[in-house]
Amino acid sequence: MSSENPQNPPEPDLPQAVPVRRGRWAPSLVWLIPVVAALIGGWLAVHAVLSRGPTITISFQNAEGIEAGKTRIKYKDVEIGEVTSVQLSPNRQAIVATAQLRKEAADYLAEDSRFWVVRPRVSGGGVSGLGTVLSGSYIGMDIGKSEARKADFVGLETPPIINADLPGQTFTLRADNLGSLNTGSPVYFRRVPVGQVVGYELDPKGGYVKVAVFINAPYDHFVSANSRFWHASGVDVSLSANGLNVSTQSLAAIALGGIAFETPLADNAGIPLSDRNFILHDTRDRALQNPDREMQPFRLRFRQSLRGLSVGAPVDFRGITIGEVTAIGVQYVQDRKDFDMTVDIRTYPSRLDSLSRGGRITGKLSPQALVANGMRAQLRSGNLITGQLYVALDFFRDAPPARLVVKGGVPELPTIPGDLEELQRVLQRIVKKLDAVPFDSIGKEADASLKSLHQTLDSVKRLSDGLNNQTVPQASKTLEQLQQTLEATRQTMRADSPLQQDMRSAAQEVKETARSFRALADYLDRHPEALVRGKEAQP
Repeated sequence: MSSENPQNPPEPDLPQAVPVRRGRWAPSLVWLIPVVAALIGGWLAVHAVLSRGPTITISFQNAEGIEAGKTRIKYKDVEIGEVTSVQLSPNRQAIVATAQLRKEAADYLAEDSRFWVVRPRVSGGGVSGLGTVLSGSYIGMDIGKSEARKADFVGLETPPIINADLPGQTFTLRADNLGSLNTGSPVYFRRVPVGQVVGYELDPKGGYVKVAVFINAPYDHFVSANSRFWHASGVDVSLSANGLNVSTQSLAAIALGGIAFETPLADNAGIPLSDRNFILHDTRDRALQNPDREMQPFRLRFRQSLRGLSVGAPVDFRGITIGEVTAIGVQYVQDRKDFDMTVDIRTYPSRLDSLSRGGRITGKLSPQALVANGMRAQLRSGNLITGQLYVALDFFRDAPPARLVVKGGVPELPTIPGDLEELQRVLQRIVKKLDAVPFDSIGKEADASLKSLHQTLDSVKRLSDGLNNQTVPQASKTLEQLQQTLEATRQTMRADSPLQQDMRSAAQEVKETARSFRALADYLDRHPEALVRGKEAQP
């Protein structure tokens, strides 16, 4: 009888796991994945380091439109970097934007490279940056030309007018004042826009304004060493002793201001341009004047009103402007107990030299010789509408002898009365002579003479009556005719006769005319412009 339990059958024979011992440093395939991942990560890290561009900082006055991680840096609308952080400067006067650039942008970081924030702007020259309304602001860049490199920049608050790679040249103009010029104002050559104002700054001492202008190629070769620049802003209206002048360049110049330049025809052959600094004159006439190599001051003394004469009025020699008035004053003369009106002028003798064929006129004739030959200064009316005066230098051969004197280191030229003053003096002399005529006594003396003549004729008549009529018939007839004539004359010269009344009326009218002449002379002395415009209505 078997001892096995039928409810628990025997277990089948199963294979047993036998452990196998490997080498201590044998590699395992499990570690292959992290090794590969580490290699890929290392390669990516090395690649990122090798492809990473330079880091730069740009400071702006404010952070408007700049956001870390969003604001891009572009050159010619091509993205070359990104702003990574924005923070305040240590002195809290500006913000500092740190940007990461691409590797290929490393060569763009010249010392004179420029950065600015591109955003919508409205200026006198137009509207810019409209594309950023939807895409957002970004930082624009202009690559400089310097060989030096740097990583810290100061951003521009306004976009530059021109790019560094734009062909052309920049010139500096020196002006007494800025006028209506602004950045972007046009520059004209023969009324053709050839450039624009790119910037301006005040001299550190405040003596003048420096204006930078850029002339586009190929027009920049029209600028030579003798080129002349002047303000062409708005409408230039001048009313002076030379008359009324109105000048403008274009509608853009009226709205934005502008500058014009020109090279005299005699200089078109071209003079090497060694200096890029020029003077910006107020008007075209001043700009095109010949350069004055020397200056000679004089002082003039007048005993007449200087109404109508102003500082800057021209000093004229037979139609040629050779100087200008620099100051007007008054000086008391103790000897005469009266005042002298002083006029300081500045003359440029070289202007006469340049117009003469032989040249050096003033070198041969000194001021003393000119005065000895009759040169005098005179005030003349340059514009009858405005009554403005100018100083005329000319030779007056019949002028009283005079000499050039020097007082206070300034030579004084002798003067003669002006044309208007001389006319007034002539009128005053005529009025005085008319006043001196005794029209009343002339009438009385005529009456007395007629009475005496009548008595003489009566005596002659009585004598003729005593004579024989046959002896002197013809004489008696003649005497009768003479008596009739005398009677008619006596009737005519009676106090109540029409002739006497007409003479008295004529004398009265002459007196009134004399008074009118005197009033006219006085009024013209005060208002010389009344010769054209007439007498102003009294309020």
